[in-house]
Amino acid sequence: MPHPTIYHGTFLHHPSTKPSAYEVLEDRYIFVDEGGVIVGISSSSSPPEGGELEGLRKHTESFIQEGKIGKEWADPVKWLIVNGTDIGEEGGGRGGKHSGRRGKVRWFAPGFIDTHIHASQFPNAGVFGNSTLLDWLRTYTFPLESSLADPAKARKVYNRAVAASLRAGTTTASYYATIHVDSTNILAEIAHEKGQRAFIGRCNMDREGINEDYYRDASADSAIADTIATVDFCEGLGRRSDSAKPGQGLDEDRKSESLVKAIVTPRFAPSCTPECLAGLGALARERNLPIQTHISENTDECKLVGELFPDRKSYADVYDHFGLLTDNTVLAHAIHLTNEEKTVIKERGAGVSHCPVSNSSISSGLCPVRSLLDAGIEVGLGTDVSGGYSSSILTAAREAGMVSRILAGLEARQGKEGGGDRTKLMPEECLYLATRGGARCLGLDEKVGRFEVGMEWDAQLVEVEMVKETGEEETELVDDDPGLVQLWGGEGWGDRIAKWVFCGDDRNTKMVWVKGRLVHERK
Repeated sequence: MPHPTIYHGTFLHHPSTKPSAYEVLEDRYIFVDEGGVIVGISSSSSPPEGGELEGLRKHTESFIQEGKIGKEWADPVKWLIVNGTDIGEEGGGRGGKHSGRRGKVRWFAPGFIDTHIHASQFPNAGVFGNSTLLDWLRTYTFPLESSLADPAKARKVYNRAVAASLRAGTTTASYYATIHVDSTNILAEIAHEKGQRAFIGRCNMDREGINEDYYRDASADSAIADTIATVDFCEGLGRRSDSAKPGQGLDEDRKSESLVKAIVTPRFAPSCTPECLAGLGALARERNLPIQTHISENTDECKLVGELFPDRKSYADVYDHFGLLTDNTVLAHAIHLTNEEKTVIKERGAGVSHCPVSNSSISSGLCPVRSLLDAGIEVGLGTDVSGGYSSSILTAAREAGMVSRILAGLEARQGKEGGGDRTKLMPEECLYLATRGGARCLGLDEKVGRFEVGMEWDAQLVEVEMVKETGEEETELVDDDPGLVQLWGGEGWGDRIAKWVFCGDDRNTKMVWVKGRLVHERK
């Protein structure tokens, strides 16, 4: 029988839905069963006579007696222990030996959740020229996406896109693919094989004149039929193969589960005919499917929506009219919403994917995230590759903070009521958007995004450098590669979070798990 796992260390998360209210659980043990579910959380005590193993044995016996965990935990030989505690300067501490002369500070955090990423655009990351949204789509995006009709190219692109996402600590991603069924299904298959929790969207875009003739659905009917084909494929993934690697040991009930789900994806309102939008709304309702699309990214786009849908009151009203604005909808960008649109989005329970990197890269605007939160709208973060240049949600969190500061400065200059400092997103709030905020947007708040009994173990182990305070200075700093985050000994957790958000990258992401399965380890 495979090993139940005990994770030991410091755990950083947001236990409440208040973005500023983070919690640090220091020197704790989290017990995760063979199905990847947290079954116990215990505070640590000083190691008793007999050492840490004896202490763990006592915690385990207590949990068994209380009925929190099963009797299979009684034998320590069956445990796997993952030690995420700090590593001392000279290799001391519970974290084991360390060859360097610096200390390492480590903690577990929930896995990042990317609520908006175009896997099909991964080769174009960093390329956007001097364009804005509509020109960028025609110049860079549609030619690349159309080339993924070739399954061999699609497999290469999607393999690299999913791997890059996992390396960056992203345990859940909501993907846009292309219009091609076979290639979209390849993306689903790759996410399934690599163990990422994923939503897979086949792009729907059937309107003539807006889409390029070489890259669009032939009709609304064909678009709906092709979307159904991908929905059926994703639903069959769990039946076709066990999602666990050898040694993970999912029970028979869980073997039929796949962490990959289909998501209904009208590209954006202008790309679809009314017939297509209506059909997608009906499909989402009949099959109980989530929905993702774009809204109010660019002022020219908003104007175009008004021209194409003159009978509708607003961009949000277009989606609402066709049954696409629900409590299972994620709207990317939402930069230029009116107050009336914010109200209807809140009333329908839809979430917003804030994509600060791409909003800046293609000059779309500055999203007023604080006003969305104040309106009671759920907000997560999206990398929006390739409008966004990075697959890292940590980069998106960093830019969310920076964009909010720019917006605060502009509002202060304009004397705008309610602006200024309150507009700024603090690092811990950006981290909330990157984790629990994203979980709430994607309807996963009861599964992932925080550390509680009953939640699934989607997590990352973060490691940053602690500079040695005394003794000789290291001489090989130029050739070393510890990452950019450096702690100097006086930082509390607020400052540690800030340094991670503003200076961190994938070098600090040492291990990543999805539902208890190790999906990435940095060597």
